[in-house]
Amino acid sequence: MAAKRSSFLITATPVTLFAHLLLIAVTTLLLLWLLHFQGGLAFKSDNHDKIFNLHPLLMIIGIILIAGEAIMSYKTVPGTRRTRKRVHLILHSIALAAGIFGVYIAFRYHDKESEPDMYTLHSWLGLSTICLFGLQWVFGFFSFWFPRAEMPTRGRLMPWHWFVGMVIFLMAILTAETGLVWRFYYLELRRSQEALIVNFTGLLILLFAIAVSLSVVLPRGS
Repeated sequence: MAAKRSSFLITATPVTLFAHLLLIAVTTLLLLWLLHFQGGLAFKSDNHDKIFNLHPLLMIIGIILIAGEAIMSYKTVPGTRRTRKRVHLILHSIALAAGIFGVYIAFRYHDKESEPDMYTLHSWLGLSTICLFGLQWVFGFFSFWFPRAEMPTRGRLMPWHWFVGMVIFLMAILTAETGLVWRFYYLELRRSQEALIVNFTGLLILLFAIAVSLSVVLPRGS
């Protein structure tokens, strides 16, 4: 008697809808924290904390939320596979640009504050993640978009492209969580509204990562 094939018994559609709601919630909490509790955002300001605030904004929205949408695009975007591939590429390009700018902001802030660079686990993970993200983008562009490898080669490369992409995404999640913890203690937050917002932002980011990861293994909805 043949063994029955296991299944999650659901499609990716409800999971991606949940992920979209989490995206809205994370963005709302993040903006509330940075604009209301941390004084706002600025590229140039005598208040260097306003400059630094661009860093979590760009990294979380770019490398996590937009990149997560790029990963789910094959399950959420209507149309042909080529259309979904184009959306996947565009969203990852935006995420990479936001990530590079976000890293630049961190170094710029450290320079203005005369603080050392690259001394925390968060910074090591962050720079590793953005470097791997860039290499993955270059590899994917030339292998799957232009000039493109031959079909048999693309078929062999695809599982590795998928696997490495998910590893990088999960590294970005870990980087964000360690960054929030570092900022929590740097600001000496205790039991307060701001502390709750930071903690809930971290929890929702984790749930977003779980939803994105689950959507990858689920079949596309009809």
